Amino acid sequence: MSIGKHTGILLLGITLALASASAGAGDSWHFKVTNDAKSKITQLQVSEDGKTWGYFDIGSGIASGSTETLLWDKSTDDEGCEQYIRAVFADGSTSPPSRQDFCTDLDDPIVFSE
Repeated sequence: MSIGKHTGILLLGITLALASASAGAGDSWHFKVTNDAKSKITQLQVSEDGKTWGYFDIGSGIASGSTETLLWDKSTDDEGCEQYIRAVFADGSTSPPSRQDFCTDLDDPIVFSE
């Protein structure tokens, strides 16, 4: 299974789910995000090339100190596995991008701090 090509458009369909909801996710790929910053995460952005960024729908955001489980939408199945991910915080700052392999379930959280 792969993830990647039309990131900006395809990531609009990505679903946010709490850790308890991921148990029933079936064959969806998931990853965890921990917000270790003082500010709430208001956006998660993903990019194959590190230049053009698409957005995850994370609802009202990820609170400071929280860990959330995110599910990839099946519409991203034809995209590359390795992608950059970064967080945008309520105070306007952005985390450095982190390159991740999303073709495996990532149970160890990606930790974002300011």
